[in-house]
Amino acid sequence: MERKKITPQDILAKKQQGKKIVRIVCYDYPMALLADQAEVDSILVGDSVGMVMMGMTNTLPVTMEEMIYHCRAVMRAVKYALVIGDLPFLSYQTSIRDAIYNAGLLMKEGGVDAIKLEGGKEFAPMVKAIVDAGIPVVGHIGLTPQTISKLGGYKVQGTDVAAARKLIEDALALESAGIFMLTMECVPDRLAEFICKKLAIPATGIGSGLFTDGQTLNLYDLLGLFERFTPKFVKKYANLSGDILEALKKYKEDVEQGIFPGAEHSFHIKDDVLESVLSAY
Repeated sequence: MERKKITPQDILAKKQQGKKIVRIVCYDYPMALLADQAEVDSILVGDSVGMVMMGMTNTLPVTMEEMIYHCRAVMRAVKYALVIGDLPFLSYQTSIRDAIYNAGLLMKEGGVDAIKLEGGKEFAPMVKAIVDAGIPVVGHIGLTPQTISKLGGYKVQGTDVAAARKLIEDALALESAGIFMLTMECVPDRLAEFICKKLAIPATGIGSGLFTDGQTLNLYDLLGLFERFTPKFVKKYANLSGDILEALKKYKEDVEQGIFPGAEHSFHIKDDVLESVLSAY
């Protein structure tokens, strides 16, 4: 049976059926093609592209133009997975009008199926306005990289009473505003489990324990392709950076020793044609 394109309604149904949601973060055509062939439920084109693909120290410099570019690349590859595009820093925080406009732009020009934005109950009015404009929204609470300076670094959130209560209130406020899925990043496992049970919508985790409604991992982390640092919550399923480095070294060696390209990698001309051409010189 041919698979059908996954929709936000299908994601909601997975929670109701008690099925885990599998989401991957990636930013380019070849990786998105593989993720789609692996039948993941959803692909997030994250603003982490700035760090993973462009070498930035954080996500703040990423622009709408860059997000649209990478969303387009992913959408060209994907037939089935639900694709979510990240709204970058300052594309929605400035006003409700900007939030609606840029969310619509990411869908119109990036082609994505839904958008994601960071922040808790303070951003509920933006979320409601975007949803009212007909755009599906994914929320994101806990460790929110766009506010990393305010949070004091990349660390677990919700570890004291006040912070834990705020995360619960944020989740409920975003659900009331109309999100169809919540992302919780670096939230303690038992708190994340409680939030999942409080919500009718699915809440997936990034470093938030086993008992969420699903998991998200960066494809470049799980393949061992991003070597600058590895978060505690990442499980590496391969070490492709080592394999790629060895392949590059072997290629260099073959070129330097005159082994590559071989006859099987070259194009040939018939002797009589070559002789006819050369005789004129």
